[in-house]
Amino acid sequence: MQKIKFIDLFAGLGGIRLGFEKSFQDLGFETECVMTSEIKPYAVKTLVKNFDHEYFVGDIFKVKSSQIPNFDFLLGGFPCQPFSAGGKRQGFLDTRGTLFFEIERILRDKEPHGFILENVEGLVKHDLENKNDGMGRTLKTILYKLEKELNYKVTCKVLDSIEFGLPQSRKRIFIVGTKTNSVNLNVEAPKFKPLSHILENGLETIKSDFVEKLFSKFEMKDLYGKSIKDKRGGANNIHSWDIGIKGEVSDDQKILLNKLFKERRKKHWADQIGIDWMDGMALTLKQIATFHEDKNLKALLDDLVKKGYLRYEYPKKLVRENSGTSVKKYRKHDTTKPKGYNIVTGKLSFEINKILDPNDIAPTLVATDVSRLAVPDNNGLRKLTIREGLRLFGYPEWYEIPVNESEAFDLLGNTVAVPVVEHVAKRLALNYPQELKKEKEELLLTNSID
Repeated sequence: MQKIKFIDLFAGLGGIRLGFEKSFQDLGFETECVMTSEIKPYAVKTLVKNFDHEYFVGDIFKVKSSQIPNFDFLLGGFPCQPFSAGGKRQGFLDTRGTLFFEIERILRDKEPHGFILENVEGLVKHDLENKNDGMGRTLKTILYKLEKELNYKVTCKVLDSIEFGLPQSRKRIFIVGTKTNSVNLNVEAPKFKPLSHILENGLETIKSDFVEKLFSKFEMKDLYGKSIKDKRGGANNIHSWDIGIKGEVSDDQKILLNKLFKERRKKHWADQIGIDWMDGMALTLKQIATFHEDKNLKALLDDLVKKGYLRYEYPKKLVRENSGTSVKKYRKHDTTKPKGYNIVTGKLSFEINKILDPNDIAPTLVATDVSRLAVPDNNGLRKLTIREGLRLFGYPEWYEIPVNESEAFDLLGNTVAVPVVEHVAKRLALNYPQELKKEKEELLLTNSID
C-alpha cells in the first residue's frame, strides 16, 4: 500500500487532517502525518487525545525547514494577516512577516507534491484595489507566489459546508495545488440537512431570569431563528427592551429606542457635528428631537440611561497613530463635542444571542459567540453542546475535546467543516499522478529488498 506523508500546519482541531486522511485512505492510500504545528496549548491537548503521538512543533516561525521531515502534501488553515505595503514585486505585495510566508518558505524548501490551504471567504476580496475587482491584492499575491514562483498548478474556490450535508452555512476558500495537475473542486450533488439532524434531546435546559423573561413575552415557536441584540434590528431580532431585561420600559420608550438604534447609524449626524462617521454614534437631545417629538423626551432618555439601555457619552473620533512602519487606528471619546445618547449593548452582552431553528440551518459558527447560541429542548432552551458543535462541522462521533467549554468553543469557532475537506482531498487523491505512484511503489519495493 502506497504511503502519503503530510504535515499539518495551524492544525487547530485537526479537521483538515481528518478529511485528508479519510479521502486518501478510502482510495487505497496509507497516510502518515510527519509533523503537526499548533501554538494553543488546549488545541495540542485535543490533538494528542485524538491522534497518535507524533512530531509536534509550536510556533512555525521558529521551525527551520531542515527540521521538517520530507512529505508529499502540506495542509494549512492559515490565519489571514494583512500583507505589508512595502516590498512590492511586479505589482504584488510582499508576504514577509506573515504566516503565509511560512507556508511559502516550506513549499519552496521542501518541494512537496501538493497542498491544501483554507481560509475565510473574506480573503477573496481582502485589500481590493478597485471595488469592482473580483479578487483583492492579498489573494493575488498568494496565487502569484504559488503559481509563478513555486510552479504549482493552483485552483481556488469558495465552498459552503451546507452543500455537504451539514446544517451550517460556512463559506471558506480552499486553495489547492499540485506540481502536475490542476484540480477541479466543483460540487456535483449538493446535500442539504436541517439542524434537527444533529441535535440531542432531553438535556437540561437553562433556568435563568433571562430565559424566564423571554418566555414571558414569546411562545417557543416564535423564538425560532430569533437573534437578541440591541445595535441591529430586523424581523428576526429581539431587543433587550422587548423583554425588559434591564427593567420594564413604556411603549413610548420602546418606540423611541427602535428609532434611535436605526438613526445612530446614519452618516449625516456625524457630518453635523464635524466628526468622522462610525457605524453607530451618540446623538444629542437636539438631534433626537428632529425624528422623535415628545414633550417629555429628555425624561424618557434619562430614564433609559438610568436603567442601562442607553449611555450618555461623548461621540467617538477616529485617531490615527503613525509609527513609521504602520498606521494604528482606533476610536476614543471626543470631549470637544456635545454629549449624546447611545445604545449600550451589542449581541455579546447577553446570555443568549440567538435561538436556532431546528427546522433550518445554523449560521456560521465563530469563536466569539458560539457559546451564546441556544437550541429548543424539553419545552425550554439550552446551550449548544460541544458534541453538537462537533457534528455541525462533521467530526466523527469518536472525536473528543478534553478541555473546558470556553476553550472547546474557541477551537470549534475556528475549525473547518470536515466533509468539505474530504471533497477537496478526494479530488487531490483522484488526480495523484500515476507516474508518481509507480515511482513510490518501486522505491518501497527496493527498500524492502535491501
